[in-house]
Amino acid sequence: MDKMRLGRMGILAGRTAFGALPLQRTEKGEAVRILRKAYDGGIDFYDTARGYSDSEEKVGLALSAVRKRITIATKTHASDGETMHEHLRQSLEKLKTDYIDVYQLHNPPAVPKPGDELYDSLAGLKRGGAVRYIGITCHKLSNAVEAAKSGLYDTVQFPLSYLSSEQELAVAGNCRDASVGLIAMKALSGGLVSSAAAAFAFLRQYDNVLPIWGIQREPELDEFLALEKNPPALTGALQQTIEKDRKELSGVFCRGCGYCQPCPAGIPIWMATRMSLLLRRAPSRNFTTPEWREAMERIEDCTNCGHCRERCPYGIDTPELLKANLKDYREFVEAHKDEL
Repeated sequence: MDKMRLGRMGILAGRTAFGALPLQRTEKGEAVRILRKAYDGGIDFYDTARGYSDSEEKVGLALSAVRKRITIATKTHASDGETMHEHLRQSLEKLKTDYIDVYQLHNPPAVPKPGDELYDSLAGLKRGGAVRYIGITCHKLSNAVEAAKSGLYDTVQFPLSYLSSEQELAVAGNCRDASVGLIAMKALSGGLVSSAAAAFAFLRQYDNVLPIWGIQREPELDEFLALEKNPPALTGALQQTIEKDRKELSGVFCRGCGYCQPCPAGIPIWMATRMSLLLRRAPSRNFTTPEWREAMERIEDCTNCGHCRERCPYGIDTPELLKANLKDYREFVEAHKDEL
């Protein structure tokens, strides 16, 4: 697998990295098997987080025997130093290791700096040796730019895909100028982009960007291993696919990160907010079963508690998006009732 140096760090990583957030939804034995197959296929960079339920545990079970040959990036959502130290202790235990390669602050509302408890605690962990490098994840463009330009972090993790704006894509240049490693999340925009090959080819243009591909199922892994084996060029046909998706996915849409969950009313928010798109970009029969109809109708039980709105890293008015998707869902089912 082609290698790249991640910013100013000594880390050399294969240019296809494994995003382990979706493995929360994969049975433990199957997740371990997928992770081992990823390693056998040449993937050596794995991104997870303390907040991803049992994701760290699955990575530890699968890859502890090859720990010295892989890079592990994980995250803490702590808001104080004491909690950060506890999160690190838990991460080390779950990952079956005595050090973290890249320890990241998990989407803090502002960029911590020296003198702030969070930054000083993070820097202290690096000085102590339990953490090799420090990073920050940002969903907000201004935070990503500030973190990159500050020189305080070894890595910045930020959503990048062929749906990104020119201002968002410019973060790659900000990171290059500051010798900061750029880790690209949401490269498939929560699974809504129509071509993994186009997504792969688009980001491969940036030689200082390391995409982490979220993988839940073996066929997804197989696809990315095949793309890495024969990296596609950004042909005219793939560019047409990109332009089509940019047109259809312009405006507000949910990336399916799941930070809004759990919902007190039992609404599967991270899917329901994307239902209008899923009905038209995937086989609609998958989402018109009796089970899905019942799940979508739970939107009527929304109490507008604001939990999902407050936790959305993209600032989406989630309750309003849910209502709009329920209205569209009912109309779609009615219009296609003879086909379903």
